[in-house]
Amino acid sequence: MRALGIDPVHDTRATFRALCDATSRPGTVADVGTTPAGHAILATVVDHEVRTWTDDDALRSALESRGRFDPAEPAEADLLHTHGQPDWDVRECSRGSLVEPSDGATVVYRVDGLEAGSDSALTIVELTGPGVDGTRRLSVGLPAGELERLREAQSTYPRGVDAYLASERRVAAIPRSNELEVV
Repeated sequence: MRALGIDPVHDTRATFRALCDATSRPGTVADVGTTPAGHAILATVVDHEVRTWTDDDALRSALESRGRFDPAEPAEADLLHTHGQPDWDVRECSRGSLVEPSDGATVVYRVDGLEAGSDSALTIVELTGPGVDGTRRLSVGLPAGELERLREAQSTYPRGVDAYLASERRVAAIPRSNELEVV
């Protein structure tokens, strides 16, 4: 992963901790410690058993060179990585089954803006559910339509799609167990 400027020990450990923090407190923003956060996330979680789709040629090449890239089409991928709004529909990603909801896909959106709270320049979403005391607002550099599609992909809990939003050095999680509303 050094080809991406990511230290395979220290940066992936820091990224894993940031992912755990963001996932346990949905809608909060955690610092990954390296840039871009989307690359650090994939460098941390992808191995030869994770079927992956990405639109990032540099990332794909780096993962392939380490024998860690098992390519898949979006509908069959375990992990998807896209910069902004993808050209595929998140509602068509795997949602797992009632027996194995953990087989649902995880989508990593690289976004140009990510802030805790409300920022009128970005799309504002409100989260409720496990890990959220009441409601929590998050401002995201994604179109409202994509966030609505993500909401639909998460509407069959416990089945659904988990999502990470990654900016330059920051990450936020929207697990399938949370309710998402575009404000």
